[in-house]
Amino acid sequence: MSDHKLPTVKLIAKQLNVSVSTVSRALSDHPRIGLRTKTRVQELAKELNYEPNAKAIFFKQRKTFIVGVILPYIREEFFSQAISGIEAAAMEHNYTILFGQSYDNPDRERQVVEAMKKQRVDGLIISLSKDTNKYDHLLALEKFDIPVVYFDRVPVTDQVHKVYCDLYKGTTEMVNWLFNRGYRRVAFINGPDKLPASKERMKGYLEGVSRQKLKIDMQMVETTDLSRESTHEAMRKLLALKHRPHAIVSFNDYVHMDAVQYAEQQNIRINKDIAFVSYANLPITGYTAFPPMASIEQYPFGQGNKAMELMIRILNQKGDVVNGPLGYQHEKVEPTLVMHQPVASNLKM
Repeated sequence: MSDHKLPTVKLIAKQLNVSVSTVSRALSDHPRIGLRTKTRVQELAKELNYEPNAKAIFFKQRKTFIVGVILPYIREEFFSQAISGIEAAAMEHNYTILFGQSYDNPDRERQVVEAMKKQRVDGLIISLSKDTNKYDHLLALEKFDIPVVYFDRVPVTDQVHKVYCDLYKGTTEMVNWLFNRGYRRVAFINGPDKLPASKERMKGYLEGVSRQKLKIDMQMVETTDLSRESTHEAMRKLLALKHRPHAIVSFNDYVHMDAVQYAEQQNIRINKDIAFVSYANLPITGYTAFPPMASIEQYPFGQGNKAMELMIRILNQKGDVVNGPLGYQHEKVEPTLVMHQPVASNLKM
């Protein structure tokens, strides 16, 4: 036998001079196959390093044991940590992941979803692109009995399975933390309006400021499409205000780094003239000159791990519970505010 050819059921049958059906039954430990024949088949299969055909298993069990995963960008440390969590849980349950990137583009996201469907994945785990505000391409998967679990960037509706961090609570705590340390003018650079996560951050910011009995000043709120240019423009507007911010909350650590870059160009002393705080608590910020003074830990590995564990439970469920209104499962991850630097003492209020 050539070293380049994988052993097959036909090859085993030919060498033992038995039928293909006999080999198949022997390998599946069928009771109608005698012990002697069963032993011969199984020993030869082991000797030849025979591996069961995945497609054949699918047609028999209606399962591929593959779960599709779609993320905006694998290059972002947050999502690379998340996929590590997904993969760890998948391997524990003998599942394989099929990975795709949306590149934060809804059309690309639709294409990858369609490709996953054609690959007959058992389920799909997804963190939405920043501009996705319609979910018909994902909801349609239910017709093919492909459950979907959303994580991190999740839809607002409760009629889905999702794992997410409580950004409303985290943002409120962060704003409160800043005010308690003397930062009275707290600005906010939020993410794309279409992202539910942006809405949750905004609600938390407004609640945090309101708790200080202060009037909301919307001039202190800017948005970014997550590009460097857009974040720089948001910073330009904030620094042009008659009364500059004492502190700036950035949508995530990547936005923080772009915001700090612009501030440095304007000769702003980072975390002295203006304090900077952020979300995600990514290790990469520890290698920068100016990490955020504080950051909200969102546990990407944990979110990914929980998303896959939830998917496994859904796939193991029987009946119509998965698709019913009472079957949708939500797991909320509690955030942690992590401090990185001491509070500036020479800030001019």
